[in-house]
Amino acid sequence: MRRNEKENSLKTCLLHVLKYLIIPSILMSRFLIAYANSATTLTIISELSFVKDVLSQIGPMLSALLFILAGIFYAIGQMLPPDKRANFHTTATNIIIGAIVVGALSVASNSLATASTHLLSNITNSTNSIA
Repeated sequence: MRRNEKENSLKTCLLHVLKYLIIPSILMSRFLIAYANSATTLTIISELSFVKDVLSQIGPMLSALLFILAGIFYAIGQMLPPDKRANFHTTATNIIIGAIVVGALSVASNSLATASTHLLSNITNSTNSIA
């Protein structure tokens, strides 16, 4: 019975990897190739600049808000019994990790948008020269 459970959990894990990582990557590459061949690349570049502007404006505030929320969860967890305390501390740690990721993305949004714009420009230039 144990072996079947391990096999099922391994299959489930592989299905999740396939579902959340591999399939979206393939679809995104097809999407980028389709858009690189059309004239809507400028639309993608303008969307990237919009996302960059939103992240650079809202990102630091959201990150600070997440840090405050994590502190509240940690403080509430201190007043609860040990089993609930562990759950609240885990949640607080996860929120802190999210705050760090949001902060890093908001700081790096300018560089990421510039790199993406250059990448899309290179893709469209290479596909136009081939056609």
